[in-house]
Amino acid sequence: MNYKDIITIEPGKRGGKPCIRGMRITVYDVLEYLASGMSYDEILADFPYLTREDILACLSYAAQREHSMLVSHA
Repeated sequence: MNYKDIITIEPGKRGGKPCIRGMRITVYDVLEYLASGMSYDEILADFPYLTREDILACLSYAAQREHSMLVSHA
């Protein structure tokens, strides 16, 4: 899964937050739906313009951000 083909960042859209395929739904939105307990099927039913690959791209994007974070110890 190459999230870079799906996740887009545009300065004038949603405050420059990472979005799905240039739409106004953000990676954060999808992650919040998943964290609240929604299943892939529920998300796809509520947002028929999304695909399973879009959801996986959000997870991949979040995993990559987590992997690249530098944590400093005080």
